[in-house]
Amino acid sequence: MTEHQSTSHEGRQPLVARPHERTRPRQEEVPAVPSPAHAPTPATGGVPEPAGAARSEGDRLRFVGAATRRIARGIDLDEIVLGLCRASVPTFTDAILVYLRDPLPVGDERPAVPFMLRLRRTDRLRLADDGAEEIDLQAEPLPAPQLCEVRSGGALAEVLRGVRPVFGDSASARAAMSELLGEAMGLPSGRRAILAPLRGRRRVIGAAVFLRRPERPAFEANDLLVAAQLATHTALGIDKAVLYGREAYIADELQRTMLPDSLPQPTGVKLASRYLPAAETARVGGDWYDAIPLPGSRVALVVGDVMGHSMTSAAIMGQLRTTAQTLAGLDLPPQEVLHHLDEQAQRLGSDRMATCLYCVYDPVSHRITIANAGHPPPVLLHLGGRAEVLRVPPGAPIGVGGVDFEAVELDAPAGATLLLYTDGLVESRLRDVWTGIEQLRERLAATAQLTGPDHSPPLEALCDDVLDMLGPGDRDDDIALLAARFDGIAPSDVAYWFLEPEEQAPGRARRLARRALARWGLEELSDSVELLVSEVVTNAVRYAERPVTLRLLRTDVLRCEVGDDSPQLPRQRRARDTDEGGRGLFLVNRLARRWGATRLSSGKVVWFELATRP
Repeated sequence: MTEHQSTSHEGRQPLVARPHERTRPRQEEVPAVPSPAHAPTPATGGVPEPAGAARSEGDRLRFVGAATRRIARGIDLDEIVLGLCRASVPTFTDAILVYLRDPLPVGDERPAVPFMLRLRRTDRLRLADDGAEEIDLQAEPLPAPQLCEVRSGGALAEVLRGVRPVFGDSASARAAMSELLGEAMGLPSGRRAILAPLRGRRRVIGAAVFLRRPERPAFEANDLLVAAQLATHTALGIDKAVLYGREAYIADELQRTMLPDSLPQPTGVKLASRYLPAAETARVGGDWYDAIPLPGSRVALVVGDVMGHSMTSAAIMGQLRTTAQTLAGLDLPPQEVLHHLDEQAQRLGSDRMATCLYCVYDPVSHRITIANAGHPPPVLLHLGGRAEVLRVPPGAPIGVGGVDFEAVELDAPAGATLLLYTDGLVESRLRDVWTGIEQLRERLAATAQLTGPDHSPPLEALCDDVLDMLGPGDRDDDIALLAARFDGIAPSDVAYWFLEPEEQAPGRARRLARRALARWGLEELSDSVELLVSEVVTNAVRYAERPVTLRLLRTDVLRCEVGDDSPQLPRQRRARDTDEGGRGLFLVNRLARRWGATRLSSGKVVWFELATRP
C-alpha cells in the first residue's frame, strides 16, 4: 500500500472485525496470558508457588512471542493494526482502541506540533447468548472520539513522551485517558486499563488503550511489559509500512511519469493503450510503450520491456524510451533505431538488457515496417475477424551487443488492428509464452466475431477484453499494451508532386494546390493554401539542390508537406520594417492551425495543417 493510500483511510470510520472472524483465537496460536486468579497459591500467604510462577511467566512469554509474530505478518498499515487487535482480544484484553497520528510522519519528516491522533481501529469482546465469549463483530464501535488533539504540555502529551505503558488508575494516566477518550466513554476503575504509547524509531506515532471488564482479573505489573512489547512491535511495523508505502508510491509515480500521459492522434490511425503494474510484491518494472508522430503522416509504434523489477529497471526504461524518441525524430529506419538502442544499453552497463519492438506505419502506402529485438511478436486482427501472429525475425535483446537487426515490411490493410504487448500479458508461472500468444490470438478472434465481419471492435473495449483473459496467477509481471487501428488515407485523398528548384516553382505549386482543392470541393481554402504553399515552397527552393516535393493530404484536416534536401530547419523570426523578406513563417504561424518542421536523413519536411470545416 502506498503512503497516499494509507493516509487516505485516515478519515474513515474505524475498522471493526470481519464477520468471518467470529471465533476466539486458537489457544496454540495466541496462548492465554495468566492472571492472578489462575495462579496457584499456598494455603497461607498470598505468594504463588515458584513452579506456578515459572509456568505463569512461561505462558506470558509464549503469548508475547505468538502475538508479535502475528503483528509482524502484516505488510501494510491496516494489516499491522489488525494483527495487534486480533492478538490482544480476547486473550490479553477485552477491548482495544488504536489511535495513530494524522497524518503519519514519513522518515525524517518533522511532524506538526500540536499533532492530532485519529482512531484507527477498535475491537472488543462480548458475551453470546449461551455465555460463550466471542469477538464483537457487528456491534457499533466503542463510543470513543474519532480525533484528539495532543496539546504540548498536556497530560496526554506527557504520558506519550514517557514512552512506557501506564496503568489507568494513576492521576496522570486518568487525566491523559480523559483527554484521549473524552467524557462520553466511561473509564474502568482500578488497574483495568493500560495506556501504551506507540513509538516508532524516532517519535511517538500513536497510542493503544487496553481495557478489561470488571468480572475479569485486573492487569498486574508484568502486563505492562506485555503491553510494551505489543506496542513496540506494532509501532516499528507501522513505521516500516509507512516507509515501504512511501517508497512504493515514489517508484510507482516514477514509472508512470515515464509513460506517455496521453497518446497522439496521428492521421490515418487510432490508438489505445493500457498499463498494469505487477503484483504488490514486484510492482516496479520496466515495461513501456510509445507512439511517435513522424514526417509524412507516419507514426512510430514502440513497446519495450527492461528485464528486472526495481527502481533501476524503471530508470533504465526511462533512458531507453527517451533515446527511442530522439532516434525516431531523426527518422531512422526501425533496424537502425534498435541498433542505436543496443549501443545505448551497453553504455548504461553490461547487464542492462531489454526487449523492444519498433514499428513504423505509413497511412498513405498502407504498409508497416517492423524490427524486433527479442520481443514477443505482434498480433494483427484483420477486418474479417482473422487474428494473425506476424512473422517477424525475433532478433537478440537490446544490450547483447554485436547483433544485426532485421526489418520486414508488411501490408497494413485498412480496418486491421495491430496489437503490441509485453510478455507479462502472455507469460506466467502457469503458461509459457507461446501458449499465451495462442490464447491471445484466439481471444482477439472471438472478440472480433461479436462485432461482425464488416466492423472492427472498438479499441478501448478490445484492450479491456484482452486484459480480461488474465487469470489470478497471471500477474507475475507488469503489462504494457498498445493497440493501433489502421484507417489509412485513401489514394483519392492524396496529391503528390515534384518541383524543380527554380524561380517558377512557387507559382506552379499554387496552381497545383488550387486544382487539388477544386477536385476535393475545398475551394474556400484556396486563398489561404496558395499563400502558405507559396511561402513554404519559396523557402525550400532557396536552399534545395534537388527537386522539392509537395504533398497535400485530405483527412479531417488539410495537411500540406513540403520536403527538400537541405537539413537546415526554418526558424520563425520577427522581420524589421525595412526587410524585404522574413515574413513567410510568420504568416504560416498566423494562418495555419498547426505547423512544424522535421529533419530527415536526406533533408527536411516543413508541414502545416488547415481545418477543412469552420
